[in-house]
Amino acid sequence: MPNTESNSYTILFSAILVVAVGVLLTLVFSWTNPSYLKSVELEKRQNILSAALGKSVDREQAESMFDQYITDMAMYTAEGELVEGGSETAFTLNQAKEAKKGLDQERFPMFKFQNGDTVRYVLGMRGTGLWGPVWGFIAIESDLNTVFNANFDHKSETPGLGAEIKTEIFEGQFRPKGGNAKELYGEDGSFKGIRVEKTGKVQQSSPEYQHVVDGISGGTITSNGVSDMLQKYLQAFTNYAEKNGLKTQGQALLVD
Repeated sequence: MPNTESNSYTILFSAILVVAVGVLLTLVFSWTNPSYLKSVELEKRQNILSAALGKSVDREQAESMFDQYITDMAMYTAEGELVEGGSETAFTLNQAKEAKKGLDQERFPMFKFQNGDTVRYVLGMRGTGLWGPVWGFIAIESDLNTVFNANFDHKSETPGLGAEIKTEIFEGQFRPKGGNAKELYGEDGSFKGIRVEKTGKVQQSSPEYQHVVDGISGGTITSNGVSDMLQKYLQAFTNYAEKNGLKTQGQALLVD
């Protein structure tokens, strides 16, 4: 009978226990991982569709609606060059890894939504908040200038402060109201993008206000992170639009 009080017995028992637990965790992961990945994919489809439609989409309908309304996908560089094979891989692009690359190596995904004559372009985005990553989707109308909608999420922003980026109060600013919409281009045709500014810094009567949304009170760092994210991804999108047979004219982009 082994000496259960010896050091060798304790070490052997601990080793066997560690291996057993490791095997068990591996089995549990292999059983649950496909279900988890499917859930992540459905949530991503929901968010893309919600941005394009301006309303929430049921999880159960997300897959069939995505196949019906997302008619094309693409990837491009910060300079607007199309990435080969992007139509097949844009959806599965790991933007967390992409965001860690240098700007000259990062790839940007775009999803084309079409329902009859309505066409919108949905951009996937990834940035950095106060405590961790922030991300979202923004939908641009077919004029490639007017913002239709946006939704955001975060990993660990402070409740009541930075976490407010995923609330209707913040997201609702990206939807046209009373005939006024946020636009990517200024009156002179130059790129302006969309910035997040401190409330009241830009007056609503100013032409600049169509390029601004009000930030989160007390969430300055998160607001700045979202602002930087928007400018980065919208600039890449306009570079893509202008390099692929499009030109600026006034406040809109028109096909040559």
